[in-house]
Amino acid sequence: MLKLKKGDKIGIYSPSSPITVTSPKRFARAKNFLQNKGFEIIEGSLTGQSDHYRSGTIQERAEELNALLRDPDVRMIMSTIGGTNSNSLLPYLDYDAFRTHPKIMIGYSDVTAILLAIYAKTGFPVYYGPALVPSFGEFPPYVDETYSGFEQIFMKQQEFPYRVPKPKYWSDEGVNWEEKTREKERRNNRWIGINGGKASGRLIGGNLNTMQGFWGSTYMPEIHKGDILLIEDSMKPAEQVEKNFSLLAVNGVFNKVGGILLGKHERFDDSGTGRKPLDILIEILEGRKIPIIADFDCCHTHPMLTMPLGAQVEIDADHASVTILKAW
Repeated sequence: MLKLKKGDKIGIYSPSSPITVTSPKRFARAKNFLQNKGFEIIEGSLTGQSDHYRSGTIQERAEELNALLRDPDVRMIMSTIGGTNSNSLLPYLDYDAFRTHPKIMIGYSDVTAILLAIYAKTGFPVYYGPALVPSFGEFPPYVDETYSGFEQIFMKQQEFPYRVPKPKYWSDEGVNWEEKTREKERRNNRWIGINGGKASGRLIGGNLNTMQGFWGSTYMPEIHKGDILLIEDSMKPAEQVEKNFSLLAVNGVFNKVGGILLGKHERFDDSGTGRKPLDILIEILEGRKIPIIADFDCCHTHPMLTMPLGAQVEIDADHASVTILKAW
């Protein structure tokens, strides 16, 4: 269970989208935010680089990350953002370097591919949590709340079991990306418990749409009996959400997992159905009474919680609570 302290080096890399080029103001704001918290930011070699839809070639992107993996002085490696093509890197990553110099690996969305591949190949826990530009380039109050969750996991001593705090408010409004134009709508927050009961097990998962890009490969961890499955997505229409949930069904995942953590879906398109992702999931479960916590805040919305993949967690669908049971 690796920790961070002020003065530690955080390496940043761009495994897919060239966000440091396309959103320079938000990138600078995010970098300054973490520097002001006392961290040293080590820029990957593709910072400021762009190859159309991506930051560089497959080999260039792999080498950017490998250089950080091989640097014994880098304590944490954080993605600048996700994108679409992180799965291209998986055959070329230096997993042995990670075993030699374990790091705190953190990110979300398309970076699910890299996080789960490292976990599958090394067995070390990884973290579904903030990425530099979207998370720490956000404006207050959400950036401060996201950092509070980050700080709680990496810089403070927890007493276990540790109950994950629910943010009071949330938002997924698509404003204030590069510059602030107005305050975002603050929505009262609620986690939804479905089917009742408790379930405890290993937390595994991430962005479901990304998992399709390496499902069935050696880079996808095997789903174990009793696992707690974390799944979330962003800006998908109802028909694609049904397709993605059905991927899990046809692979027998819902016959294995003990519980489901369904993240909020950023700017979901219901395709005129009036349905929510939870409604689609319940239909596909076909009466399976798996405990579910829906609208969880480890996802694309603000603020974002930090969750350790590979840790033992408990979900309580009667009280809509999530607890990390022990150190990982």
